Amino acid sequence: MKSAPGSWSFTRWTTVDQLEALKIRHPDFHAQLFLQGAHLTHFAPSNESNWLWLSDTARFHTGSAIRGGIPICWPWFGNPDKNPEAVRRHIRTNTAHGFARTAVWSLEDVRESPDDVEISLSLDANDDFSDLWDGHAKALLTFRFSATTLQLALTTTNLSSTPLALSQALHSYFPTPDITQTAVTGLDGTSYIDALDQWSHKPQQGDVRFTGEVDRIYEAGFRDIGITTTTSAYRLCSNGSQSAVVWNPGPEKAGRLSDFPNHAWQTMLCVETANALDDVRVLNYGQSHTLGVMISRLQEHKDSQ
Repeated sequence: MKSAPGSWSFTRWTTVDQLEALKIRHPDFHAQLFLQGAHLTHFAPSNESNWLWLSDTARFHTGSAIRGGIPICWPWFGNPDKNPEAVRRHIRTNTAHGFARTAVWSLEDVRESPDDVEISLSLDANDDFSDLWDGHAKALLTFRFSATTLQLALTTTNLSSTPLALSQALHSYFPTPDITQTAVTGLDGTSYIDALDQWSHKPQQGDVRFTGEVDRIYEAGFRDIGITTTTSAYRLCSNGSQSAVVWNPGPEKAGRLSDFPNHAWQTMLCVETANALDDVRVLNYGQSHTLGVMISRLQEHKDSQ
């Protein structure tokens, strides 16, 4: 049911360093969601570890992206010059991954029930962002937490009189005890763009494995994707997406990243639900598109706590 501040049973306001956040403490699960970036940094069913990887050196500062969790890349993904022309023509900066991940979103709604909590945040990308982007759109991001699943749905509505082309990603970071013993499943037989090899097309054969830096955009269709580590297994079911990103910085790039310990690449990976490259979406005035993912964890050994 819909509720208002003061009547929430499981949701509370909190402040972490410089940033305002919502902390959810339900009997069945816990979560933490920041208004800056609509950035989820923690979700776990009760008595389980965080489903999301968060850097030990993550900063919670105004105007700085948080390293880990699920950053929102919107209304473009990656470097502007790697986007199709229809997306590039709206961009007025060299900044990668758009501006949503450092913008302050507005709380639209909190709905609580005995079984789940649903929180919606919105961002009105209007003239306030005109130095970064030529467009006007509203983003509505809804999180649904339960004892067994984490769901995100990012809906973009074009409020401009001209067509809007956008790329985007739910940039999900996952933990692993050992990246070399980790596999991404479900992509066998697809093709991908290898950003580390002159953006060439390559076929995927078997599971995705990691021996160093990986930066790939998969033409994934509507496939479910799995992540298998030595202690747990995740399943990602996406909608509104025919592309996926698999990323790990490897040892050399890890040393150049901000808020990223040198050895952290060994304990994380990103598998991102996306609209990237040929999967960009074009919206006419008033049209909407929803990019979503449902994440479940299939197992967790007790010794991983």
